[in-house]
Amino acid sequence: MKQTKCSELLSFGFLFALTAAAVYGQTTSESVQPILSQPVQSVDVTAFQLEQYLTHRITPLPTPSTAKEWADQQQKLRKHVLEDIAFHGWPDDWVHSAPKFEQVGATEPRAGYRVTKFRYEIVPGFDATAILYEPEKLNGRVPAILDVIGHEPRGNAAEYEQKRAINFAKRGMIALSLGWVGFGELAVKGNDHDDAGALDLVGSNAMGFFYLGMRRGLDYLASLPQVDTTRLGVSGLSGGGWQTTVLSATDPRVAVSVEVAGFGSFPFNITHPRDTDEIEENATDLNMGFDYPFLVGMRAPRPTLEIHNAEDDCCFRAALVKPTIYDQVKPLFQLMGKPDALAWYESSDPGTHNYQLVNRLHTYSFFAEHFHLPPITEEIPSSTEVRTQDEIAIGVPADNLTINGLARKMAASIQRPTIPAENKARAEWVTTQREKLKAVTRYTPVSVANAPRISNTKRMAMQTLSYRFDLSNGLSATGVWLKANDAGEDPPAIIVLSDSGYQSSSEAVSQHVNHGEQVLALDLLFTGFTRPQVPDTTDWETLVASSGDRPLGLEVAQLIGVAKWLRRSHPDTQVKVETDGIRSGVIASVAAAIEPGIFSAITSHHAMKSLSYLIDTPVAFRSAADLFCLDLYKYFDIDSITAMAAPTSVQ
Repeated sequence: MKQTKCSELLSFGFLFALTAAAVYGQTTSESVQPILSQPVQSVDVTAFQLEQYLTHRITPLPTPSTAKEWADQQQKLRKHVLEDIAFHGWPDDWVHSAPKFEQVGATEPRAGYRVTKFRYEIVPGFDATAILYEPEKLNGRVPAILDVIGHEPRGNAAEYEQKRAINFAKRGMIALSLGWVGFGELAVKGNDHDDAGALDLVGSNAMGFFYLGMRRGLDYLASLPQVDTTRLGVSGLSGGGWQTTVLSATDPRVAVSVEVAGFGSFPFNITHPRDTDEIEENATDLNMGFDYPFLVGMRAPRPTLEIHNAEDDCCFRAALVKPTIYDQVKPLFQLMGKPDALAWYESSDPGTHNYQLVNRLHTYSFFAEHFHLPPITEEIPSSTEVRTQDEIAIGVPADNLTINGLARKMAASIQRPTIPAENKARAEWVTTQREKLKAVTRYTPVSVANAPRISNTKRMAMQTLSYRFDLSNGLSATGVWLKANDAGEDPPAIIVLSDSGYQSSSEAVSQHVNHGEQVLALDLLFTGFTRPQVPDTTDWETLVASSGDRPLGLEVAQLIGVAKWLRRSHPDTQVKVETDGIRSGVIASVAAAIEPGIFSAITSHHAMKSLSYLIDTPVAFRSAADLFCLDLYKYFDIDSITAMAAPTSVQ
């Protein structure tokens, strides 16, 4: 008897659950997940769209008609690169300070030369390392070469770095082997080059830090009484080649330059984004109306050698970059009356990414020729003189700043105006701040030009449509629209954003569908299935920032454009937004601040209370590159952005 009643109760409970599910619980996270796991657009298509988008931002190399015209343009370009880009936001007293080099230990005499170790200041509180190689006997003033290293784990202890410095010294030249932040002794937590994104965030272009680091070495060499300042040179491999190119073009003191596998043009970088994935190479705004071939042209008529490798296994292969960084620039050297001052060498021994013997010999020969020294046709053997990393160590202070520490220090000095409480003053503040926010994010409105339906489902009491949103700027967003069949014709609408993409938002989507809402699970550019590359790279984001746009601005414009499309389709419906993660939370809040009233409410999960979280945590640049937007934290924080979003409720 008891068993029968129990069975009846269980059957009744089961039927009640089914009925309740039909009315209140049409979906589950598990039933929604397969739909949200389907990409609407392949990553290759997104990458191609970005390639086309950025191609329209390529600036052709100037074609001056006279040498004087190009000389005048060179001066303007140098001023632009330094004042408008590299030194954007950097204190003048740091930029214009004299070099501060401190000798560490005694000078070490060697066979035919001597070696001295130094610590030097890049900016106050941040020391780096350098090693000076000098000829044993100096006859008057001699040439000096700044040896800059690239992404070399051993820093200036690298074998090839030591051999070239030793050979310069034995040939009668002074060589300063300059350490690079993030490598060798400076390879400590907080000094990764990605950490420089925090410098952008607090208002100082990351390029300026790296520029000051290398320029300090040139300043020091030029200050030495034994150096002939008319015969200064720079040379380096890879990232050292990048430093060579930038410093040699923007500092007229560099008489001779030899770059090895260090850069490509913007057109090349767009089609080979992984060749240039360092934040300093794609410095914010560097390729806005400018390009790396301009830097080579700014060298004319000073002697300049470009060495690139035939089958480089890292980046910038000779045959691929030569047309834009050499062939197109050659006429500028001809115009300046020195066609042979720009030289090219394609290295095939070994032909990979290297600064080995053949490349060094071409370097020695070029410097000897243009410094009017005896010809150099062979390298002086020096393998037995190469020191270990421990032997060559210099050391920096225990409290030495890191890049991240420098950003935190600069953030601490930021002062923003108080948000007014009084209505009239607050309205004026909002108007001014909104325009400033548009400028900082480089916001340009876009609209949905086309919204093709890619796939659909209609089962289990729910219907879905997958969309590709083609925006008016040629880029796309993708999303999945979902609605319960019994939710009516025009139910409340909500856009769901997740830092991990809509494929991870099944729980939130299911809940909103079950509450009778129509849901648009949306992937903006650089997110989820609309991300053009694997998550641990930021090649496209830095290329976008380098071109003068901001990834954050593009994403905000997409969200606003899609929200307006949704409201056009459902004019009487208010649109809410729900976000999950720090990126989507900021994107939605900035969108509401720029376009007030576009959303009725924003609910953010796992969001930041302050942008300082990006620096203090710190957040890895490659996990949120869009948020490290130049000047964003300098002028705004979450509270001010939220205040501008009124009347939108932001929780």
